[in-house]
Amino acid sequence: MNIAAEGKEEVQSNAVHPKKFIVWLMIIAIIMLFAGLTSAYIVRMGEGNWYQFELPVQFLYSTITILLSSLTMIWAYRAAKKDEIKQVNMGLLLTFILGLGFCYLQFAGWKAMVSMNLYFSDVLHGDRISASFIYALSGLHLAHIIGGIIFIFILIIKSLQLKVHKKSLLSINMCNTYWHFVGILWVYLYLFFYFAH
Repeated sequence: MNIAAEGKEEVQSNAVHPKKFIVWLMIIAIIMLFAGLTSAYIVRMGEGNWYQFELPVQFLYSTITILLSSLTMIWAYRAAKKDEIKQVNMGLLLTFILGLGFCYLQFAGWKAMVSMNLYFSDVLHGDRISASFIYALSGLHLAHIIGGIIFIFILIIKSLQLKVHKKSLLSINMCNTYWHFVGILWVYLYLFFYFAH
């Protein structure tokens, strides 16, 4: 009887939580979406009539910002596993602020592109579709970042209510996974723009 109970507990502990499974399904869908869009970028670039320009430095700054935010998220998650609630709050708050900083830098990058006469839609210069791709891909990525920032904000409220600790790690675990993913996705996009561009 005890052996059967132990076996059942082991199966339950190895099972993936349904909410975590949804996060992973969402990540797979996002990977497929961006793989398709970057493939379209390469195909269109290969057709010629492709305007080359230097990426605004703000995109580099936003890459550094998102990498720093991954470090603060790791700090918050590890603190939660140790029940260090003040550090959880500080780590989440810093991640939230860096996430907002990332958004600001993306808008600054787009503003710099406009100052270079590069627009999302430019009927006068058909070869500048390269800029349209960068607006579309970075804008779509920003939408996913904003989703992550909302998730972090909700998590901060939960943490202030003492609902994030070593016996309640599901929400911070999911947020941690998602935030690192969108961070890695931006690094991939930045490097893709830099080298494929």
